[in-house]
Amino acid sequence: MKKNIIRPYGDTSNDGKMQFSFSLPVSADERGKEAARQLLLQMGVDEIDVCSVRDLKEGYTHFIAYGTTSAVVDISKIKVKTVDTDVMSMEETDEYIKENLGKIITVVGACIESDAHTVGIDAIMNMKGYNHRYGLERYQGFNAINLGAQVPCEELLKKAREEKADAILVSQVVTQKNIHIKNLTRLIELAEAEGLRDKMLFICGGPRLSHELAIELGYDAGFGTGSYATDVASYIAITLFEQSHK
Repeated sequence: MKKNIIRPYGDTSNDGKMQFSFSLPVSADERGKEAARQLLLQMGVDEIDVCSVRDLKEGYTHFIAYGTTSAVVDISKIKVKTVDTDVMSMEETDEYIKENLGKIITVVGACIESDAHTVGIDAIMNMKGYNHRYGLERYQGFNAINLGAQVPCEELLKKAREEKADAILVSQVVTQKNIHIKNLTRLIELAEAEGLRDKMLFICGGPRLSHELAIELGYDAGFGTGSYATDVASYIAITLFEQSHK
């Protein structure tokens, strides 16, 4: 196969092997196992092996299965929107802010509305950070204000206004029924109504968020799985500098 034409990898390159994990409203028996197999068959999967059947009680069962797909992707034709600013270390970012902005950047962050999962916002904001990357609280060039979980959009915007924030960070981990989309949309709509949208950067992050989706929802940037404080801090510093020289 051509290098730009790819298939999933299992045992050997481009063998099309895939793993599937899903739940069905069936019993954990041979009938339920066959239902899982037939579902994968209808999806075009071949050589199916349902290797794990776990009873979730109340008539639900979780399955793990392996199979082979003949589908291919031409990776050379894929185009996605990504955050394209350079990523600097904490020390480099602090020096960049000192030399180019000459001020402390104020950032207000929170998990908004019903979302009570702070792992994402804490990884970016808290001093200890995550995976050997310190959070914004440790940066000399940032005044990081973490409001925590289940913060109403109105309260977040009020705090940002009071602090004259340069940027707002929003983390959304809960995604059932697309509640993250509804929450993020509401925040932007309120910010626009209050005349705050163009006065600060709006940045969101979470496991099911991407830069492309963030732009679509009206944000300046979005950071998904695998993002760190260094990515966010660099983006904020560089973008604020670029905006100040337009």
